[in-house]
Amino acid sequence: MAKNKIKSTRRSFISNTIKGTAGVAMLAGVPTIVPATVFGKYAPSNRINVGAIGAGRIARDWDIPGVMKQEAARVLAVCDLDSNRVQHGKKLVDDFYIKKGQAGYSSTKTFEHYEELLADKDIDAVIIATPDHWHVLPAIHALRSGKHIYMEKPASLCIKEGRILSDEVQKAGRVLQIGSQQRSMPQFKKACELVRNGRIGKLHTIYVGLPIDKPEESTVEKEIPVPANLNFEKWLGATPYVPYTEKLVHPQKDFSRPGWLRCEQFGAGMITGWGSHHFDIANWGMGTENTGPVEISGTADWPAKEALWDVHGNFKTETVFANGVKVLASNEYPNGVKFVGSDGWIFVTRGNYSVTASDPIKKGENNKALDASNPKILTSVIGENEIHLTDSKDHHANWINSILTGQENIAPIEAGHRACSICLLNNIAMKLNRKLYWDPVLEKFKNDDEANFMLRRSERWPYQIEKGFNIKTTV
Repeated sequence: MAKNKIKSTRRSFISNTIKGTAGVAMLAGVPTIVPATVFGKYAPSNRINVGAIGAGRIARDWDIPGVMKQEAARVLAVCDLDSNRVQHGKKLVDDFYIKKGQAGYSSTKTFEHYEELLADKDIDAVIIATPDHWHVLPAIHALRSGKHIYMEKPASLCIKEGRILSDEVQKAGRVLQIGSQQRSMPQFKKACELVRNGRIGKLHTIYVGLPIDKPEESTVEKEIPVPANLNFEKWLGATPYVPYTEKLVHPQKDFSRPGWLRCEQFGAGMITGWGSHHFDIANWGMGTENTGPVEISGTADWPAKEALWDVHGNFKTETVFANGVKVLASNEYPNGVKFVGSDGWIFVTRGNYSVTASDPIKKGENNKALDASNPKILTSVIGENEIHLTDSKDHHANWINSILTGQENIAPIEAGHRACSICLLNNIAMKLNRKLYWDPVLEKFKNDDEANFMLRRSERWPYQIEKGFNIKTTV
């Protein structure tokens, strides 16, 4: 109900504004010129105006282009704490709409601070494509500002943050879709439907293969001056203050893979970077999207303490669910998800598809997107009365459609939070190097104070989430 109310209110406002503008012009004796799109299928009253928070690699290569190609959406603004990236983002958007000859288009707005973007009444929704440690705070602020959200995975930096965000979404009645785009890729939906409908018999084991960052690639870096174009103090956000070096943040000359991905201060490494995708598919295939495991254990190699890039290296984990299914994860398995049942197996991966040039697709590997122990499994037809999962041909289109119709999106926040939780639980187990027992309802470890302490992170003022949220509401 809340979503539809928001939608109809905005449309009424825009409709009245158009009428009022035309009326004033007529009274003044001035010809009224209204762009043709006002009266088309995607008139302003039906179009979602989007602001992009973050203008780095993923935003440029995936999220901004993905939204711009939607006829029902318009990217109006770009925001980043690096002013060079703001200008690159503005040019990307300007060039797209100019080339397209979009009627009524005006130059893209730019912001340094996301709070200013959220205060813009013309913006209905935002893309959050920031580093992991800057996901939850702007998302909560956006929800309280009445905006819908497309947020890159992982859902949070720690499990406590993720629970807070999921609860905020439910209270706000807005759409928040996680960038788990594998759900919008046909082979993943098909694999999960086949598993859910018993085509491999009783599911008992899932193998999750993830890439890793190699510890030996890390170095000790010396402090260098902060570039004038970067607001480094705010970029650090709630994490502890540390000296600046370019390999800690992102490259200044290009949009190649940033160093923060390999720093635990800002994320957890590939266990969340790719784990959020593959554990999400494991949950989708098991039907455990709104719960979690009961046991977790794991081991990992770690870089030297003085190394700048300090996320895990080689790893192995075992996660056990209440249904008895074991999820085994390691960098030694092929990149993808393998479901194993009493009557066969199904393996699913992205194949040769990649979002960015740094996606770990190895030449010479078998990059078959969907495979099975018996080819007949893959040709099995899902009957009318069997389980049918949500169908989405385009992840960003699904988000826009969810905003317009009020229908649930294909990657809701609770599913994203639960997938991210598995990643973070694995990371905690890898650090403690012992078996942990988890309560997926209370979302806490059983009789383990040390592990429970790791469910949250300390927060630097004034970027705290838990201590009063320290968030201003703009509407």
